[in-house]
Amino acid sequence: MMRLFAILALAVSTLAAGQAAAQSRVVVPNFWDQRIRLDRPEPGPPRIVRFLTDDDYPPLHFSAADGTLTGFSVELARAACEKLGWTCTVQARRFDTLLDSLTEGRGDVLAAALNLTPQLRSRFAASHLYFRSTARLVTTRGNARADLDPRTLQGKRIAVVGGTAHQAFLERLLPFVQRRETGTLAGAIAALRSGEAEFVFADGVALSLLLAGTSGGELAFTGSPFLESRYFGEGVGFLTRKDDLVLKRGLDYALQSLWDDGTYARLYLRFFPVSPF
Repeated sequence: MMRLFAILALAVSTLAAGQAAAQSRVVVPNFWDQRIRLDRPEPGPPRIVRFLTDDDYPPLHFSAADGTLTGFSVELARAACEKLGWTCTVQARRFDTLLDSLTEGRGDVLAAALNLTPQLRSRFAASHLYFRSTARLVTTRGNARADLDPRTLQGKRIAVVGGTAHQAFLERLLPFVQRRETGTLAGAIAALRSGEAEFVFADGVALSLLLAGTSGGELAFTGSPFLESRYFGEGVGFLTRKDDLVLKRGLDYALQSLWDDGTYARLYLRFFPVSPF
C-alpha cells in the first residue's frame, strides 16, 4: 500500500517547469525553461504558412457563433505568425483527416489538440509543448481542498467513465477507492450530485468547461492536476512534416517569445477562465 502511495505522489505532481498564478487565481502553466534562450531564426523565402485544425473541440479549437475559427490553439498559431512576420491561413478539417492532410501537403502545420506519442514523433516534427492534458478530481464546493493526501481517498466513491484512461488510472494506481463506473461524463456528474459518488475523476479540460458554465457553480476542483504521461499523454505542440525544420524552429522561438511577452498568458486566461491546471 505504501508503494502505491509513493507512485500516486509522483503522479499528482505539478509541471516540472513550474506554474505561475494569474489574475482571479487562474493557474497559467509554464512549459518553458527560462535558462534556455532561442535565437530568432532566419526568415527563409517568403511563403504562406497553412495551419490545419478542427472546429469542434472548445476551448482549444472551435467555430465561434459567427462561423470564424477560434480557440486557444488557433489564436496561439495566429499570434506566432504575427510574432514571426509570417503570412498564415487557418483551415478547418475533420479531426480524423488532419494527420493525412499534413502528410499529403494539404497544410503545413497542425494546430490541434493531438497528444504527442512516440508514434506521432516518428512521423512528424513537433514544436515545444504549449499545452498538456490533465486529469482532475471534482467534488462539491464544501468538500474541495487545495491539497490532496492520497490517504484521504481510501474507500471514497469516485465516479469515472468506464473504458477510459481515467478508469485505467484509478484501477492501477488507486485500487483502494470505490469506483463508480458510468457510460458518460454527464452520468458521472449525476452520480456526484445524487450522492452516489463523492468525487468525479475525468479530463481536466472537459471539467473546466463544466465549472466555468452556469451549471457547475456548486462544484469545484480538488487537489492538484494529474499529469501521468502513460495515461494522459506527453502534451500538445504544433506538428510539422519532418523535412520542414524551418517551420519547427520558428514555432519554437515564437512560443517562447509569446510566453515572455505575456501573450500566452493573456490568451490562456481568455479561453480558460477556470484552468484545468
